[in-house]
Amino acid sequence: MEAGLESVVAAHTVLSDVDGEAGRLVLRGAALEDLAGVADFETVCARLWSDLGPDLPSDLRADLGAARAEVWAEVAHLNDGLVALSPVEGLRALMARLADGEGMDAALRVTAAPAVFTGALLRRREGLTPLAPDPEAPHAADLLRMILGRSPTAAQAAALDAYLVTVIDHGLNASTFAARVTASTRAGLVSAALAGISALKGPLHGGAPGPVIDMLDGIGSPGNARPWLEAALDRGDRLMGFGHRVYRVRDPRADALKAAIRRLGVDEGRLALGEAVEAAALEILRTRKPDRPLETNVEFYTALLLEALGIPSSAFTCIFAAGRAAGWVAHAWEQVATGRLIRPRSVYVGPQPSALRAAEWFGRGEPGR
Repeated sequence: MEAGLESVVAAHTVLSDVDGEAGRLVLRGAALEDLAGVADFETVCARLWSDLGPDLPSDLRADLGAARAEVWAEVAHLNDGLVALSPVEGLRALMARLADGEGMDAALRVTAAPAVFTGALLRRREGLTPLAPDPEAPHAADLLRMILGRSPTAAQAAALDAYLVTVIDHGLNASTFAARVTASTRAGLVSAALAGISALKGPLHGGAPGPVIDMLDGIGSPGNARPWLEAALDRGDRLMGFGHRVYRVRDPRADALKAAIRRLGVDEGRLALGEAVEAAALEILRTRKPDRPLETNVEFYTALLLEALGIPSSAFTCIFAAGRAAGWVAHAWEQVATGRLIRPRSVYVGPQPSALRAAEWFGRGEPGR
């Protein structure tokens, strides 16, 4: 028995290989650094989906654009109650309205929906009218346009493309495992994605990039980094953006996103603050926790990149879902192909029954009550 399934192998996959010792991520036979900032989201999505489910569309970009237009109809059901929820909870509620299924139509809806619904939710929260998708636009560019209310620059669209590619899949993480468990019941791709989103929103998984911004804002300037971080650790706080369950070295996705930030040309002062905080945090963690490998993870530079793109921190997890949804679909198809229901066993460590306990439970002297 392994608490947290730490070293339990639960699936064979062709989708991604996470090498925690070497700090390497392979996506369907290609190293992350050869895809992020090079291939667009639709290309990598097609790479993941190929030969797993139904035949791929001849033009995935066009079909994904049509799916954005299809799911837009659900924005009519975006009421004040949903707008009052956190963006990721609103996203989950709207996605629950989508027709389920295991085919390509459902896969496209699942992948298109986070882009459409996130923009609609954010604009409604600002008292603005949601923008309908542009089916002709690339996915990353359209996602940004629906949030910002204007067409993004080519550099901005490329930066978001690099992010979506970087987070599209990452082994059997918590949200992907939740999606695979759900898919194994033959519940459908929408149900699998809803399970994935529910796991992703947790602060120990995809819900952490927002607090990185809070940390940077609290520190304010490079000179404050060390005393602020020392005080946080003295209080027992966790430093967001550092440490990973699998990587024993630096998360390769952090470097991919840092490169995307540099290509985007963000505010040099903000990047300098981030680099100063990163350097101070790593030095402090190595001194205070020498027995634990706590290196920079994907959340740290995710926060800086998405902030630079004008996306509010409250919606960072929604953007994470916009990339990871395609990976959930691929894993769901892969799991369904095995024909196996995921059903592990547990080891019971509670009390054993006795006649006395039974009498107490049901009412002494009245065991049938």
